[in-house]
Amino acid sequence: MSLTDLSFGFRDESQRRRVQAVVHDRLADDRDQQECRCLMRFWWQLSMRYSEVTAEQLAANVSRAKLDTIEALIQAIRTSHAAIDAWVTDAERAFGLIDDRGFWAALERDF
Repeated sequence: MSLTDLSFGFRDESQRRRVQAVVHDRLADDRDQQECRCLMRFWWQLSMRYSEVTAEQLAANVSRAKLDTIEALIQAIRTSHAAIDAWVTDAERAFGLIDDRGFWAALERDF
């Protein structure tokens, strides 16, 4: 299944950015580099019309719980703006904020 249509499914830029924030802040954990890399490519895919990542790559590299969440997002994007809003609420409940270790390490090096 192609994911190149996802960028067209959002109500507006605000909704797209909110979804991207959930993917970045709650799903893309840098403790699993391959999964994080794949999820960040998906994050980018949400605003691009060309292929950054495929459904097959997601399935091969993302844990079952997160993959189920991403698949639910894809379905929501293809269903309605209200479904996207509901997905955001559900994903925020299901996944806590991730402490970005790379960000903090880079910040410490700058001082």
